[in-house]
Amino acid sequence: MAVAEIIGAAVGVMLLVIVAYIVVGSTLIAAETVTSAQKDLTLQQEARIRTAFTINNQYNLTDTRIILANITNTGNEIISDFKHMDVIVYDKDSLEYEICVYDPTGGTAGTWNIANRYNEFIHPYSLDPGERYQIRIVSNYNQPKWFQITTADGIYASAIL
Repeated sequence: MAVAEIIGAAVGVMLLVIVAYIVVGSTLIAAETVTSAQKDLTLQQEARIRTAFTINNQYNLTDTRIILANITNTGNEIISDFKHMDVIVYDKDSLEYEICVYDPTGGTAGTWNIANRYNEFIHPYSLDPGERYQIRIVSNYNQPKWFQITTADGIYASAIL
């Protein structure tokens, strides 16, 4: 009988060690996941703080739905994720808003694109700090009056025509 008690105790200790290993391992993995998420969020917030841009020289081509405007990167972060940027246009006749999506070729209604990169040669197709692009917005409506540009990280600027 004494052998059965020793074997039972050994099995119990082994099960206790296995359970402790699983609990400690899952706790460490959870802590690592939380730490990684906090670090990613901090980096994203830092990039957001360093992002800024202005809109100027905006005008509506006569009797068209096309808006031309210059955007200048006034922050310290490169703006390059154009396909995830939103352009919202307000039409004064229909009193409606529309969201224009990025289309590198441009020209179709409900899209926007970069019309002029102003001879950039450092980081092509990226709006570096201090650089300026001219954008073209093609609205679905006849009388666009106001528009807003929002970057992928949530920074925005707006202008009235």
